[in-house]
Amino acid sequence: MRLSLDWVRCRNRKSGTFFLMNQPVLPVDVEDYGPLYEAHKRVYPQSVSGRFRTIKWSLMAVCLGIYYLLPFVRWNRGLDAPSQAVLVDLPNRRFYFFFIELWPQEVYYFTGLLIVAALTLFLMNAVGGRIWCGYLCPQTVWTDLFYAVERMVEGDRRERMKKQEEGWTLQRASELVLKHSIWLMIAWWTGGAWVLYFNDAPTLVKELVTFQAPAIAYIWIVILTATTYVLAGFMREQVCVYMCPWPRIQAALTDEWALNVAYKYDRGETRTSLKKSKEIRLRGGTVGDCIDCYQCVAVCPTGIDIRDGAQLDCIQCGLCIDACDTVMEKIGRPTGLIGYDNDINIHRREKGLAPIYRIVRPRTVVYTLLIAAVGAVMLAALLSRTLLSVSELHDRNPLAVQLSDGSIRNAYTLHLLNKREVDRTIAIDLDGPPNAKLQIVAADSITPDRPMIVLPRDSTTELRVLVSSPVDNLAKSTPVRFIVTDLGFGETAQVTDNFVLP
Repeated sequence: MRLSLDWVRCRNRKSGTFFLMNQPVLPVDVEDYGPLYEAHKRVYPQSVSGRFRTIKWSLMAVCLGIYYLLPFVRWNRGLDAPSQAVLVDLPNRRFYFFFIELWPQEVYYFTGLLIVAALTLFLMNAVGGRIWCGYLCPQTVWTDLFYAVERMVEGDRRERMKKQEEGWTLQRASELVLKHSIWLMIAWWTGGAWVLYFNDAPTLVKELVTFQAPAIAYIWIVILTATTYVLAGFMREQVCVYMCPWPRIQAALTDEWALNVAYKYDRGETRTSLKKSKEIRLRGGTVGDCIDCYQCVAVCPTGIDIRDGAQLDCIQCGLCIDACDTVMEKIGRPTGLIGYDNDINIHRREKGLAPIYRIVRPRTVVYTLLIAAVGAVMLAALLSRTLLSVSELHDRNPLAVQLSDGSIRNAYTLHLLNKREVDRTIAIDLDGPPNAKLQIVAADSITPDRPMIVLPRDSTTELRVLVSSPVDNLAKSTPVRFIVTDLGFGETAQVTDNFVLP
């Protein structure tokens, strides 16, 4: 197969940007280009120290500490109530988060949280690029942890590359066994910690150790252990480059003011070795600060060269900044050759103008206001939500029946929700047809003239009620309202339907 190409893709070596040049070229064979997909190259990131590496270590410790230890945090909710601070209670259809208890009917809170999370990602991107990817993403956190284990067991970049080339030895085999054993332990505890969020953690740990836990718990631990082990131990940067959709979305959301990890080519070019750069400066010439040491490439967890410009593979973790600053300090040049910057400032420095930064701008203000608005709505709904609710269902077959005394009777099913952690006594009042009577079926009322029952704590109660009314002056359909009143706390809830004739 032969293709005729009319456009040539070129790259500006100074700016790192790509452009298309309209230049007719001779037809070429597709085979001349080689395979359509580049073979995977294994990445051996080198250890580095600096402020961004310290930030990453700190955030890793905080994130992993919260994830592994949070299931064991206790919270007193009263007698017979779950004492785990964060718990997804699937059998009882509850979600507990410290003092908050959410029911299935309140799933809209999770919708609000997802909206806030999405807007927060947008705000992060507008301020500092892929902050989430570089510092907080679970894939990044666990991959960093696996890299730390790998360096501890096998050594740093050069040692690992050398051992890989030398092939198998007894020492190499023992190191691999130790490394993968530690990886599997981390992956196993990661999967086990996730399961602990769905049952009482101390109890489930005891059941898991004694092999008395439900089979589904073991199945999920095996699945999550395998995914953590494979994604963090083997796929690593491939997850970020090929599997994650956020880099594509982020590229469409960013603007020229967003701060991203960038190589400041206005300072770095033209590149040359350290020895030649010193000679040129001694002769009064000018040369860039970049000495082609490739330390920025060596420490990159995705193996890219940041000097080639903005790239999809870059997770903007800032490790190349630490590596470059270390080199600049050693050779006596100013730090910041690689740093968080934007294209506007790079072009301004080329013109001799001072850089400007605009964190507060319409885009960030809109995102902040939207986050505040959604958060305020959720908070208001949470604070004003009632802990007593009622819903009803009118009998459909038949809708109404006529009794022997000539009165009309309609039947309804009431669903009463008591979200408090204590039993409560409630009264049911009727507002509807004149002289109507309310009767509760198969439930003991405290008083005969006004139906009163006890609702168990943290539960749903279903009542079948009968409403009877004389037929005199009765319309074809009359609104009927059930009013439920908590006699202790004073809370009320009501629901409206219709009382109909046969």
